[in-house]
Amino acid sequence: MKFGTAFFPTAEAMPPGELGRLVEERGHESLFFAEHTHIPASRRSPWPAGGELPPKYARTYDPFVACTAVAAATTRLRVGTGICLVIERDPITTAKEVASVDRLSGGRFEFGVGAGWNREEMENHGTDPRRRMALMAERIEAMVAIWTEDEASYHGEFVDFTSITSWPKPVQKPHPPIYVGGHGPKVFDRVLRYADGWLSNYEEDAVGTLAERIADLRERGAAAGRDHIPVRYFGADRDRGALERLTEAGVDEIQFYLEPLAPDEAERQLDEVAELVASTRA
Repeated sequence: MKFGTAFFPTAEAMPPGELGRLVEERGHESLFFAEHTHIPASRRSPWPAGGELPPKYARTYDPFVACTAVAAATTRLRVGTGICLVIERDPITTAKEVASVDRLSGGRFEFGVGAGWNREEMENHGTDPRRRMALMAERIEAMVAIWTEDEASYHGEFVDFTSITSWPKPVQKPHPPIYVGGHGPKVFDRVLRYADGWLSNYEEDAVGTLAERIADLRERGAAAGRDHIPVRYFGADRDRGALERLTEAGVDEIQFYLEPLAPDEAERQLDEVAELVASTRA
């Protein structure tokens, strides 16, 4: 079992680079950052967790800037997005950002992607929420073409370009690992179409328990000729029960959620996770 940290990077919290050093010192594999470009003041879209939306959602740094700060401050830690809202981003520009961070980190970037839940936020970027999944698929496929082809072309309903060159290319081949977030009934269709793994954040939903869903994903992957589809769990609770359940479910890496509080409190939470992990290995 591997362990990592999930975090909303904000100006009020510990700086990303400092946090990255602490996470790496404690032996974690990864540090993933959430993304929201903004939060519409209307608040018509309800927060999936219920209740009032925490302020951190409207205060996050750009995740690629945060990942670069961490990469510069660490030597081993893998950095990533959890999740990058690709339906709100130009695919040519985003492909450049992903490749740049992967090069500057020495091949340590992981690309968690998703379509999000805030419909007004999507609309402000010109995205029709009803077509967001089809849009996401095309943008990711177009980025893969840019990363893997010297002269890339892509022709779809939403993304269309012919014979473009874009460098640098990522260090990781054929490209940084892509993890699809979400837990809807069709999320595995997206994983199998254009991703390397699944980034889950729910232990049970209308489709089934996490263990049942992981088994289903890997069965479908095996039928498609894929040996082992990795599963990360983003934002686990810091308690032994959650760790045991996720381990038994077949998760490959658990990313514990760290509250974006003052530096001394962040360090306390990291120590709490370290003690929890050590207790399971004793």
